[in-house]
Amino acid sequence: MGNTQLSAAKKAKNDEFYTRMTDIEHELVHYKDHFKGNIVLCDRDDLFESNFFRYFALNFNHLGLKRLIATCYSGSPIAGGEYQPSLFDDDVDTATGRHRRAYKAVVNVFRDTTGDGGLDMDDIRNLLDSGENELTELHGDGAYGAGDFRFRECLELLDEADVVVTNPPFSLFREYVATLVEHDKKFVIVGNQNAITYKEIFPLLRDSRLWLGYGFCGNVAFFGSPYEDTAASVTHLDGHIRVSGVMWYTNLDIDKRHENLILCRRYSDDPARYPHYDNYDAIEVSKVRDIPEDYWGVPITFLDSYNPEHFRDPGHHRIQRARDVRRRLAGRRAEAAHRGESEVRPHFHPASSAIRAYSCCGIQ
Repeated sequence: MGNTQLSAAKKAKNDEFYTRMTDIEHELVHYKDHFKGNIVLCDRDDLFESNFFRYFALNFNHLGLKRLIATCYSGSPIAGGEYQPSLFDDDVDTATGRHRRAYKAVVNVFRDTTGDGGLDMDDIRNLLDSGENELTELHGDGAYGAGDFRFRECLELLDEADVVVTNPPFSLFREYVATLVEHDKKFVIVGNQNAITYKEIFPLLRDSRLWLGYGFCGNVAFFGSPYEDTAASVTHLDGHIRVSGVMWYTNLDIDKRHENLILCRRYSDDPARYPHYDNYDAIEVSKVRDIPEDYWGVPITFLDSYNPEHFRDPGHHRIQRARDVRRRLAGRRAEAAHRGESEVRPHFHPASSAIRAYSCCGIQ
Protein backbone atom coordinates (compact mmCIF):
# COMPACT_ATOMS: atom_id res chain seq x y z
CA MET A 1 0.00 0.00 0.00
CA GLY A 2 1.48 3.37 -0.95
CA ASN A 3 2.34 5.84 1.80
CA THR A 4 -0.10 8.37 0.37
CA GLN A 5 -3.02 5.96 0.57
CA LEU A 6 -2.03 4.79 4.05
CA SER A 7 -1.85 8.39 5.23
CA ALA A 8 -5.27 9.07 3.73
CA ALA A 9 -6.69 6.05 5.56
CA LYS A 10 -5.28 7.34 8.83
CA LYS A 11 -6.58 10.85 8.25
CA ALA A 12 -10.05 9.47 7.53
CA LYS A 13 -9.86 7.26 10.64
CA ASN A 14 -10.65 4.38 8.27
CA ASP A 15 -7.60 2.21 8.84
CA GLU A 16 -9.09 -1.03 10.10
CA PHE A 17 -6.74 -3.63 8.63
CA TYR A 18 -7.22 -7.35 9.32
CA THR A 19 -4.13 -9.32 10.34
CA ARG A 20 -3.46 -12.68 8.72
CA MET A 21 -3.72 -15.82 10.84
CA THR A 22 -0.23 -16.94 9.84
CA ASP A 23 1.30 -13.70 11.17
CA ILE A 24 -0.65 -14.00 14.42
CA GLU A 25 0.42 -17.60 14.91
CA HIS A 26 4.09 -16.86 14.22
CA GLU A 27 4.13 -14.11 16.87
CA LEU A 28 1.87 -15.45 19.60
CA VAL A 29 3.58 -18.83 19.81
CA HIS A 30 6.22 -17.01 21.88
CA TYR A 31 3.70 -15.81 24.51
CA LYS A 32 1.82 -19.00 25.44
CA ASP A 33 2.90 -18.96 29.07
CA HIS A 34 1.48 -15.45 29.44
CA PHE A 35 -2.00 -16.53 28.35
CA LYS A 36 -2.49 -19.57 30.59
CA GLY A 37 -5.10 -19.00 33.29
CA ASN A 38 -5.67 -15.40 32.17
CA ILE A 39 -8.45 -13.34 30.62
CA VAL A 40 -7.60 -12.18 27.09
CA LEU A 41 -9.28 -9.17 25.48
CA CYS A 42 -9.42 -8.83 21.70
CA ASP A 43 -10.55 -5.25 21.30
CA ARG A 44 -12.51 -4.11 18.22
CA ASP A 45 -12.25 -7.55 16.58
CA ASP A 46 -15.19 -8.85 14.55
CA LEU A 47 -16.06 -12.33 15.80
CA PHE A 48 -16.08 -14.14 12.48
CA GLU A 49 -13.76 -11.83 10.57
CA SER A 50 -10.92 -11.15 13.02
CA ASN A 51 -8.18 -13.75 13.10
CA PHE A 52 -7.27 -12.59 16.61
CA PHE A 53 -10.61 -13.76 17.95
CA ARG A 54 -10.44 -16.90 15.81
CA TYR A 55 -6.95 -17.74 17.11
CA PHE A 56 -7.89 -17.47 20.76
CA ALA A 57 -11.32 -19.07 20.35
CA LEU A 58 -9.98 -22.12 18.53
CA ASN A 59 -7.05 -22.42 20.96
CA PHE A 60 -9.12 -21.62 24.05
CA ASN A 61 -8.53 -25.02 25.70
CA HIS A 62 -5.00 -25.49 24.39
CA LEU A 63 -3.86 -22.14 25.81
CA GLY A 64 -5.72 -22.72 29.07
CA LEU A 65 -7.56 -19.40 28.91
CA LYS A 66 -9.75 -18.41 31.81
CA ARG A 67 -11.93 -16.26 29.56
CA LEU A 68 -11.89 -14.65 26.14
CA ILE A 69 -13.54 -11.27 25.64
CA ALA A 70 -14.01 -9.51 22.31
CA THR A 71 -15.65 -6.22 21.42
CA CYS A 72 -16.94 -6.09 17.89
CA TYR A 73 -19.29 -4.51 15.41
CA SER A 74 -21.95 -6.55 13.64
CA GLY A 75 -20.45 -6.59 10.18
CA SER A 76 -17.11 -5.59 8.74
CA PRO A 77 -15.76 -3.82 5.65
CA ILE A 78 -14.55 -7.20 4.40
CA ALA A 79 -17.37 -9.67 4.97
CA GLY A 80 -20.34 -7.57 6.03
CA GLY A 81 -22.78 -9.95 7.70
CA GLU A 82 -21.86 -12.99 5.63
CA TYR A 83 -20.44 -14.99 8.51
CA GLN A 84 -22.74 -13.65 11.22
CA PRO A 85 -26.38 -14.28 10.28
CA SER A 86 -27.40 -16.35 13.30
CA LEU A 87 -26.00 -13.72 15.66
CA PHE A 88 -27.07 -10.47 14.07
CA ASP A 89 -30.12 -11.14 11.89
CA ASP A 90 -32.13 -8.49 13.76
CA ASP A 91 -29.51 -5.82 13.22
CA VAL A 92 -29.57 -4.76 9.57
CA ASP A 93 -29.70 -1.17 8.38
CA THR A 94 -32.50 -1.24 5.81
CA ALA A 95 -30.95 1.65 3.89
CA THR A 96 -27.48 0.12 3.44
CA GLY A 97 -27.99 -3.56 4.19
CA ARG A 98 -25.06 -3.35 6.66
CA HIS A 99 -25.05 -4.37 10.28
CA ARG A 100 -24.27 -1.51 12.59
CA ARG A 101 -24.37 -2.26 16.33
CA ALA A 102 -21.55 -2.92 18.79
CA TYR A 103 -21.37 -6.04 20.93
CA LYS A 104 -19.22 -7.79 23.46
CA ALA A 105 -18.67 -11.52 23.24
CA VAL A 106 -17.46 -13.52 26.23
CA VAL A 107 -16.20 -17.08 25.77
CA ASN A 108 -16.12 -19.07 29.00
CA VAL A 109 -16.21 -22.57 27.51
CA PHE A 110 -15.31 -24.24 24.22
CA ARG A 111 -16.64 -27.73 23.50
CA ASP A 112 -18.03 -29.85 20.68
CA THR A 113 -21.67 -28.90 20.11
CA THR A 114 -22.21 -30.57 16.73
CA GLY A 115 -21.19 -34.11 17.64
CA ASP A 116 -18.62 -34.29 14.85
CA GLY A 117 -15.77 -34.87 17.30
CA GLY A 118 -14.00 -31.62 16.39
CA LEU A 119 -13.91 -28.03 17.54
CA ASP A 120 -14.45 -25.17 15.10
CA MET A 121 -16.13 -21.78 14.73
CA ASP A 122 -19.53 -23.46 14.34
CA ASP A 123 -19.18 -24.56 17.96
CA ILE A 124 -18.37 -20.97 18.98
CA ARG A 125 -21.44 -19.76 17.13
CA ASN A 126 -23.67 -22.41 18.75
CA LEU A 127 -22.37 -21.67 22.24
CA LEU A 128 -23.08 -17.97 21.73
CA ASP A 129 -26.55 -18.73 20.38
CA SER A 130 -27.34 -21.04 23.31
CA GLY A 131 -26.24 -18.57 25.96
CA GLU A 132 -23.48 -20.77 27.41
CA ASN A 133 -21.18 -18.07 26.17
CA GLU A 134 -22.30 -14.45 26.20
CA LEU A 135 -23.19 -11.98 23.46
CA THR A 136 -24.36 -8.60 24.73
CA GLU A 137 -25.00 -5.33 22.94
CA LEU A 138 -22.87 -2.35 23.93
CA HIS A 139 -24.21 1.20 24.21
CA GLY A 140 -22.42 4.50 23.76
CA ASP A 141 -22.04 6.93 26.64
CA GLY A 142 -22.48 10.22 24.80
CA ALA A 143 -18.81 11.13 24.62
CA TYR A 144 -17.88 8.05 22.59
CA GLY A 145 -19.86 5.67 20.43
CA ALA A 146 -20.65 2.09 21.36
CA GLY A 147 -17.61 -0.14 20.93
CA ASP A 148 -15.08 2.71 21.14
CA PHE A 149 -12.20 1.61 23.39
CA ARG A 150 -12.47 4.92 25.28
CA PHE A 151 -16.07 4.58 26.37
CA ARG A 152 -17.11 3.38 29.82
CA GLU A 153 -18.25 -0.18 29.06
CA CYS A 154 -15.11 -0.94 27.06
CA LEU A 155 -12.89 0.48 29.81
CA GLU A 156 -14.64 -1.82 32.28
CA LEU A 157 -13.86 -4.77 30.02
CA LEU A 158 -10.26 -3.58 29.81
CA ASP A 159 -10.02 -3.54 33.60
CA GLU A 160 -11.38 -7.08 33.70
CA ALA A 161 -8.79 -8.42 31.24
CA ASP A 162 -5.26 -9.55 32.03
CA VAL A 163 -3.80 -9.37 28.51
CA VAL A 164 -4.87 -7.35 25.44
CA VAL A 165 -4.05 -8.69 21.98
CA THR A 166 -5.23 -6.82 18.89
CA ASN A 167 -4.38 -4.66 15.88
CA PRO A 168 -5.61 -1.18 16.85
CA PRO A 169 -6.20 1.51 14.22
CA PHE A 170 -2.85 3.12 13.44
CA SER A 171 -4.50 6.54 13.57
CA LEU A 172 -5.34 5.99 17.26
CA PHE A 173 -2.16 4.15 18.24
CA ARG A 174 -0.89 6.85 20.62
CA GLU A 175 -4.15 7.10 22.50
CA TYR A 176 -4.67 3.35 22.53
CA VAL A 177 -1.26 2.65 24.08
CA ALA A 178 -1.79 5.48 26.59
CA THR A 179 -5.06 3.83 27.67
CA LEU A 180 -3.37 0.45 28.09
CA VAL A 181 -0.56 1.99 30.15
CA GLU A 182 -2.97 4.04 32.26
CA HIS A 183 -4.90 0.87 33.13
CA ASP A 184 -1.68 -1.07 33.78
CA LYS A 185 -2.43 -3.76 31.19
CA LYS A 186 -0.18 -6.35 29.59
CA PHE A 187 -0.49 -6.36 25.82
CA VAL A 188 0.69 -7.56 22.42
CA ILE A 189 -0.42 -5.22 19.63
CA VAL A 190 0.42 -4.35 16.04
CA GLY A 191 1.70 -0.90 15.13
CA ASN A 192 3.65 1.06 12.56
CA GLN A 193 7.43 1.33 12.90
CA ASN A 194 7.16 5.12 12.93
CA ALA A 195 5.41 4.89 16.30
CA ILE A 196 8.87 4.34 17.80
CA THR A 197 9.56 8.05 17.32
CA TYR A 198 6.29 9.32 18.83
CA LYS A 199 6.83 11.43 21.92
CA GLU A 200 4.18 9.37 23.71
CA ILE A 201 5.77 6.02 22.77
CA PHE A 202 9.53 6.56 22.85
CA PRO A 203 9.78 7.18 26.62
CA LEU A 204 8.13 3.81 27.18
CA LEU A 205 10.77 2.13 25.01
CA ARG A 206 13.56 4.10 26.65
CA ASP A 207 12.41 3.18 30.14
CA SER A 208 11.85 -0.51 29.31
CA ARG A 209 8.10 -0.31 29.78
CA LEU A 210 7.53 -1.34 26.17
CA TRP A 211 9.57 -3.23 23.61
CA LEU A 212 9.32 -4.84 20.19
CA GLY A 213 8.09 -8.37 19.63
CA TYR A 214 9.44 -10.92 17.17
CA GLY A 215 7.97 -9.05 14.24
CA PHE A 216 6.82 -9.57 10.68
CA CYS A 217 9.14 -10.93 8.02
CA GLY A 218 11.11 -7.94 6.79
CA ASN A 219 8.79 -5.69 8.83
CA VAL A 220 6.26 -6.07 5.99
CA ALA A 221 2.67 -7.13 6.66
CA PHE A 222 -0.22 -8.10 4.42
CA PHE A 223 -3.61 -7.05 5.76
CA GLY A 224 -7.14 -7.83 4.69
CA SER A 225 -8.63 -4.47 3.72
CA PRO A 226 -11.25 -2.87 1.46
CA TYR A 227 -8.46 -0.76 -0.07
CA GLU A 228 -6.76 -1.59 -3.36
CA ASP A 229 -3.11 -2.59 -2.99
CA THR A 230 -1.09 0.16 -4.71
CA ALA A 231 2.32 -0.78 -3.30
CA ALA A 232 5.19 -0.48 -5.77
CA SER A 233 6.61 -3.84 -4.68
CA VAL A 234 6.15 -6.80 -7.00
CA THR A 235 5.10 -8.84 -3.96
CA HIS A 236 1.32 -8.92 -3.73
CA LEU A 237 -1.28 -11.13 -2.08
CA ASP A 238 -4.79 -11.30 -3.49
CA GLY A 239 -7.36 -9.64 -1.27
CA HIS A 240 -4.70 -7.97 0.88
CA ILE A 241 -2.71 -4.78 0.98
CA ARG A 242 1.04 -4.67 1.54
CA VAL A 243 2.17 -2.30 4.32
CA SER A 244 5.85 -1.73 5.12
CA GLY A 245 7.27 -0.86 8.51
CA VAL A 246 4.87 -2.91 10.67
CA MET A 247 5.88 -4.26 14.07
CA TRP A 248 4.58 -5.98 17.17
CA TYR A 249 4.71 -3.96 20.39
CA THR A 250 4.49 -5.64 23.78
CA ASN A 251 5.29 -5.34 27.47
CA LEU A 252 5.25 -9.10 28.04
CA ASP A 253 8.64 -10.62 28.74
CA ILE A 254 9.92 -12.79 25.87
CA ASP A 255 13.19 -14.62 25.23
CA LYS A 256 14.12 -12.29 22.38
CA ARG A 257 14.40 -9.39 24.80
CA HIS A 258 17.27 -11.12 26.60
CA GLU A 259 19.31 -12.08 23.54
CA ASN A 260 22.59 -10.23 23.22
CA LEU A 261 23.31 -8.47 19.95
CA ILE A 262 26.57 -9.73 18.47
CA LEU A 263 28.76 -6.72 17.63
CA CYS A 264 31.69 -7.32 15.30
CA ARG A 265 33.06 -3.81 14.80
CA ARG A 266 34.93 -1.27 16.90
CA TYR A 267 34.90 2.46 16.31
CA SER A 268 38.54 2.73 17.32
CA ASP A 269 39.57 0.36 14.51
CA ASP A 270 38.08 2.50 11.72
CA PRO A 271 36.87 5.96 12.83
CA ALA A 272 36.48 7.11 9.22
CA ARG A 273 33.59 4.66 8.75
CA TYR A 274 31.43 6.65 11.17
CA PRO A 275 30.67 10.37 10.54
CA HIS A 276 30.76 12.38 13.76
CA TYR A 277 28.03 14.85 14.72
CA ASP A 278 29.01 18.47 15.21
CA ASN A 279 28.86 19.72 18.82
CA TYR A 280 27.54 16.40 20.13
CA ASP A 281 29.58 13.41 21.14
CA ALA A 282 27.95 10.73 19.02
CA ILE A 283 28.45 9.11 15.64
CA GLU A 284 26.18 8.07 12.77
CA VAL A 285 25.56 4.35 12.30
CA SER A 286 23.20 3.61 9.43
CA LYS A 287 22.85 -0.15 9.86
CA VAL A 288 22.46 -2.38 12.91
CA ARG A 289 25.20 -4.72 11.68
CA ASP A 290 27.67 -1.80 11.69
CA ILE A 291 27.10 -0.79 15.33
CA PRO A 292 30.53 -0.63 16.99
CA GLU A 293 30.78 -2.08 20.46
CA ASP A 294 32.71 0.82 21.96
CA TYR A 295 31.01 4.06 20.83
CA TRP A 296 27.81 4.54 18.89
CA GLY A 297 24.67 6.16 17.62
CA VAL A 298 22.11 3.79 16.18
CA PRO A 299 19.47 3.49 13.44
CA ILE A 300 15.81 3.15 14.34
CA THR A 301 15.93 -0.57 13.51
CA PHE A 302 18.25 -1.09 16.48
CA LEU A 303 15.25 -1.23 18.79
CA ASP A 304 14.27 -4.53 17.20
CA SER A 305 17.46 -5.95 18.76
CA TYR A 306 17.58 -3.85 21.95
CA ASN A 307 18.33 -5.78 25.13
CA PRO A 308 18.52 -3.38 28.11
CA GLU A 309 20.64 -5.91 30.02
CA HIS A 310 23.23 -5.92 27.25
CA PHE A 311 23.78 -2.19 26.85
CA ARG A 312 24.49 0.36 29.51
CA ASP A 313 24.79 4.14 29.41
CA PRO A 314 26.80 6.33 31.78
CA GLY A 315 24.26 9.12 31.29
CA HIS A 316 20.86 9.50 32.93
CA HIS A 317 18.92 7.70 30.18
CA ARG A 318 19.88 4.67 28.12
CA ILE A 319 18.71 6.11 24.80
CA GLN A 320 16.76 9.10 23.62
CA ARG A 321 15.09 10.38 20.49
CA ALA A 322 17.20 12.36 18.06
CA ARG A 323 14.53 15.06 17.90
CA ASP A 324 14.75 15.54 21.68
CA VAL A 325 18.53 15.96 21.40
CA ARG A 326 18.02 18.44 18.56
CA ARG A 327 15.52 20.41 20.60
CA ARG A 328 17.89 20.64 23.56
CA LEU A 329 20.84 21.65 21.42
CA ALA A 330 18.72 24.17 19.51
CA GLY A 331 18.02 25.76 22.87
CA ARG A 332 21.75 26.00 23.51
CA ARG A 333 22.22 27.64 20.12
CA ALA A 334 19.52 30.22 20.92
CA GLU A 335 21.16 30.98 24.26
CA ALA A 336 24.53 31.43 22.53
CA ALA A 337 22.97 33.82 19.99
CA HIS A 338 21.38 35.80 22.82
CA ARG A 339 24.81 36.17 24.42
CA GLY A 340 26.17 37.48 21.10
CA GLU A 341 28.34 34.44 20.48
CA SER A 342 29.07 33.18 16.99
CA GLU A 343 26.59 31.00 15.12
CA VAL A 344 26.70 27.39 16.20
CA ARG A 345 27.12 24.89 13.38
CA PRO A 346 24.38 22.28 12.73
CA HIS A 347 24.46 19.70 15.42
CA PHE A 348 23.72 16.65 13.30
CA HIS A 349 25.04 15.04 10.21
CA PRO A 350 22.38 15.31 7.44
CA ALA A 351 21.87 11.54 7.53
CA SER A 352 19.32 11.27 10.32
CA SER A 353 17.95 8.28 12.16
CA ALA A 354 15.34 8.17 14.88
CA ILE A 355 17.40 7.50 18.00
CA ARG A 356 20.91 8.10 19.29
CA ALA A 357 22.91 6.91 22.19
CA TYR A 358 22.67 9.43 25.02
CA SER A 359 26.43 9.34 25.37
CA CYS A 360 29.27 6.87 24.91
CA CYS A 361 27.74 3.44 25.43
CA GLY A 362 29.43 0.15 26.01
CA ILE A 363 28.85 -3.49 26.80
CA GLN A 364 28.25 -4.70 30.34
